[in-house]
Amino acid sequence: MNEQLSLLTKEAEKELADIYAGLDAVSMQNTEKIMDAFRRNRVSEAIFAPTSGYGYDDRGRDTLDKIYAEVMGAEAAFVRHSIASGTHALAIGLYALLRPGDILYSVADKPYDTLDEVIGNVGEAGRGSLKDFGVSYMQSDFKDGKLNLAEIRETLLTHKNIKVVFIQRSKGYLSRPTLTIDEIGKVAKLVHEVSDAYVVVDNCYGEFVEDREPTEVGADMIIGSLIKNPGGGLAESGGYIAGTKKAVELAGYRFTAVGVGLEIGASLGQTKNMYRGLFYAPHTVAQAMKTAHFAAYIFEKLGFDCSPRYNERRSDIIQTIRFGAPEKLIAFCKGIQAGSPVDAFVSPEPWDMPGYTDPVIMAAGAFVGGSSIELSADGPIRPPYTAYLQGGLTYESGKIGILSAAEMLLNSQK
Repeated sequence: MNEQLSLLTKEAEKELADIYAGLDAVSMQNTEKIMDAFRRNRVSEAIFAPTSGYGYDDRGRDTLDKIYAEVMGAEAAFVRHSIASGTHALAIGLYALLRPGDILYSVADKPYDTLDEVIGNVGEAGRGSLKDFGVSYMQSDFKDGKLNLAEIRETLLTHKNIKVVFIQRSKGYLSRPTLTIDEIGKVAKLVHEVSDAYVVVDNCYGEFVEDREPTEVGADMIIGSLIKNPGGGLAESGGYIAGTKKAVELAGYRFTAVGVGLEIGASLGQTKNMYRGLFYAPHTVAQAMKTAHFAAYIFEKLGFDCSPRYNERRSDIIQTIRFGAPEKLIAFCKGIQAGSPVDAFVSPEPWDMPGYTDPVIMAAGAFVGGSSIELSADGPIRPPYTAYLQGGLTYESGKIGILSAAEMLLNSQK
């Protein structure tokens, strides 16, 4: 490590000590919540046994559903290894609640890029998007960096066929702030005062960052991926949906078949990793948060625009770093890859990924393919050439990855 980065590391850890202590306190609260749920539901080694075929009477699966509901402060939940991604989980939830003639109303700017084709905002007609099934789409953007509550209220009063109010908690590939639980709660309260619409939250990247989840402040459905926060780096795949009993039941019918719902679905030996991942999740999220604060400190001192700033409160694990030039973004991602435990010898390059409108570069030397609770970075090759950094299974390994990226960037500018 060069001398500049060595000095910055010492400064960062001194400056961030109190913030790290706060993250550990939140981790403690969430760990206690999970352990209480494990005890109440009598988790034992016997329920880790795999099932096959239809998976009838799978105790491990059904008990984990109850635990997720308790931990998320929801009436009901289901978690399945066979949910392929966060986008898949979101599609299940949206198709479950929306019917022809309904409106999907996104109130926190546009959703993440991979939902564009699900909604039907881009792509060919006739492939089964929500638009193909007669579902319309509306959107409200942020105003002065905040949710436009006045516009949201007026829109709900004007358009009575709004069925789903969609809130993406994390910023995705946008430059707006990530939403706090309190902000989500204000929207949910407003919606339920003037409308019968479901409040659906894309909770990806936000689980266990705060001491509450959106279902505890009025969301009807929250949705996430197990290869992000709640899988703790141990779940091999999967996703979850939690919320009101009615909303989760409808999602279960969409996930399997109407009339069958959540009664089937073999665990195929994945149960233990999902339990163990949830157990580790609050601690792992705290490690990822420490890594993000550290990254912001280092790259701010190197002259780059970071959001959130190193000393700002966070509501998800994502750290953005704006590089202003494609070669700097690419060098950063190459450095993250070189500082990873898996595939460190690989050099990532931008490519046309399915579901994205621009070439994207992704660095992810992870034990689980595509896992973003493990240290990873990605970004679209478009101005202002922003890297979206997330994860870090341990603070120590996360720090090594960040310093690798910083060194690669500095060397590329010589």
